[in-house]
This record gives sequence, structure tokens and C-alpha cells, in this order.
Amino acid sequence: MAVELAPHKIRVNSVSPGYILTELVEPYTEYQPLWEPKIPLGRLGRPEELAGLYLYLASEASSYMTGSDIVIDGGYTCP
Repeated sequence: MAVELAPHKIRVNSVSPGYILTELVEPYTEYQPLWEPKIPLGRLGRPEELAGLYLYLASEASSYMTGSDIVIDGGYTCP
């Protein structure tokens, strides 16, 4: 999609968040003690910690970026 839309000056990027404290996760808070030890930063993320990334992607500062996926998960997916 990024390649197809690039000639139209449309950038296509995605964000892959990890466990973020939102209403989507609230019903599963009993699992939080199981998740946190697997996250190198030792905690779930907060929605405001994603805001800067979304602002960057929406700004001209990311004008040379397309076809990228940014993982923001506290290190959960690190090898």
C-alpha cells in the first residue's frame, strides 16, 4: 500500500502498541501480574506515551517515512 500510494504523496505507516492501560485492557487486569514480568520496562504503557508518536507520524517531520511499522511495547517483543 505504501508503494502504491507514494506517487500520490500519501504516506502509509502503522503503530503496533503493546499492552496499554485502556478500557480494552481493563477487563483483564487480573492478568497484569503475568504480563509485567515479560515487559522489560516492567509495566504496561499509558495512552499518553503513544501520543508523541502519533503526532510525529501526522507531522511533516515524518515526511520521508512510509511503509514502516513502529512497535511501542516497552520492549516486550525484543529478542
